[in-house]
Amino acid sequence: MSLLDQLTQSLGPNALQAISQKLGTDPSTTGSAVSAALPALIGALARNASTPAGASSLDAALATGHDGSVLSDVTGAVHNFENGPGAGILAHVFGNKQNAVASTLGQASGLDASKASALLAMLAPIVMGALGNAKRSGSLDAGGLASMLGQEHQTVSANLPSGLGSLLGMLDANHDGSVADDVMGMASKFLRQ
Repeated sequence: MSLLDQLTQSLGPNALQAISQKLGTDPSTTGSAVSAALPALIGALARNASTPAGASSLDAALATGHDGSVLSDVTGAVHNFENGPGAGILAHVFGNKQNAVASTLGQASGLDASKASALLAMLAPIVMGALGNAKRSGSLDAGGLASMLGQEHQTVSANLPSGLGSLLGMLDANHDGSVADDVMGMASKFLRQ
């Protein structure tokens, strides 16, 4: 079962209803937004893990805080997302492009940017939990995670809404497969100003 399939299965009717309630949206809009957000998150994680340093960083994050236990109570995680790690995960995954990703996701799904950002914060720990579960159950090391995410990225790229694929490509400004150095470069430019 692919990571996207596992996530779709974990986000059953109760979880989607909880997301709808938190966002104040109808179930159809929520479903469309989730269908767009999951590939965006997986694609960004795949790009981050495509270098040895990025894969090692992801492996360490999964080993210390994302063991997959969130999947046993996805609805609870959604209801309490404001107190969860979602915002921090998004900062690492998207860097200073987080608002642009939320805006593009909102345009693609019919959500305003703030609701799209909240949705990404709800889903990020669930995606990391699914990755942690895959790491544990498959005894994956950093290289195995990178390989699995690379395969997932090929699959989900076809599912990205118009605009998100190109936006994720922009995150990797020097096309080395990692957004980490690009985000650090942007941060250092900002600090020098």
